[in-house]
Amino acid sequence: MEISKYALFADVAETHNFTKSGDRLGYTQPGVSHTLKSLETELGFALFRRARNGAFLTPAGRQILPLVRQLLSVNEHLEETISSLNGLTTGHITIACFASISRNWLPQIIYRFRQDYPGIEIELLEGGTDDIVGWIEDHVADFGLLSRRHTSALNWIQLREDPLMAILPNEPKYAQRKSYPVAEMVKQPFILSAEGTDYDIHHLLDKTKIKPDIRFTSKDDHAIVSMVANRLGISILPKLVIDDADYDFISLPLSPYFKRDLGIAYKDESALSPASKKFIQHIQAVLPPSADPPDLPEEDRLDAEDPD
Repeated sequence: MEISKYALFADVAETHNFTKSGDRLGYTQPGVSHTLKSLETELGFALFRRARNGAFLTPAGRQILPLVRQLLSVNEHLEETISSLNGLTTGHITIACFASISRNWLPQIIYRFRQDYPGIEIELLEGGTDDIVGWIEDHVADFGLLSRRHTSALNWIQLREDPLMAILPNEPKYAQRKSYPVAEMVKQPFILSAEGTDYDIHHLLDKTKIKPDIRFTSKDDHAIVSMVANRLGISILPKLVIDDADYDFISLPLSPYFKRDLGIAYKDESALSPASKKFIQHIQAVLPPSADPPDLPEEDRLDAEDPD
């Protein structure tokens, strides 16, 4: 639908004169005739009848004129809103993210962003990988902050690496270790993140061909840490997840070393609003760089490069 055709129709309905409306809107007289004829063809009925003293609406034209004016009013409001957003005085951003990112990264980033753009409303949606990818693809969220794995259909901005860690009960046999061999996972009861929430741990187990003794699965990372702290098993979780976990447990780097790549996923750059683009710039400016990986032998630095 070309809004300019409807604007010309409404103007001619007011002036009753093709030439006058053409002058007002930048059309030649033949251009006015061609444009209105094209609109009549699209609609399937005539809009004007020509007379010596001007152009007048047909009954069908009179019937749709109020709706066309309403359409033009809504379009004008849309353009004003877009103009305002470009100035970043008002707006709304919906961000889908892991709960760990919401807790550890976003408070500082949002605070800094609101110092510069106090009129922008920010809404957070927390979920697992499948939730976030679905929200982005369905245009519920403007962009997502998550792990790269299983996001190949989306555009990606890499932010930082996040090591995967062995999560162990606070027992003397673990206290003196510097790392924990993945191969030993087969000897222990294991608590696994539910698939669809975080694919990185499942990928690690597939890649190493480790088949642990899975006793529990959970979508809640802190529930997993709590079960480990209560000696129900061991687990693997990303470092960012456990940084603020207030439980009695031990975390050790894995041997071989595994990580997840955290970043920003979005559907289409042209669909990102100016406010979203500015927020992404703030993320990149505020977020500290990746921490150095643990000091492990070279043979232990195994990780897959493929994101899916």
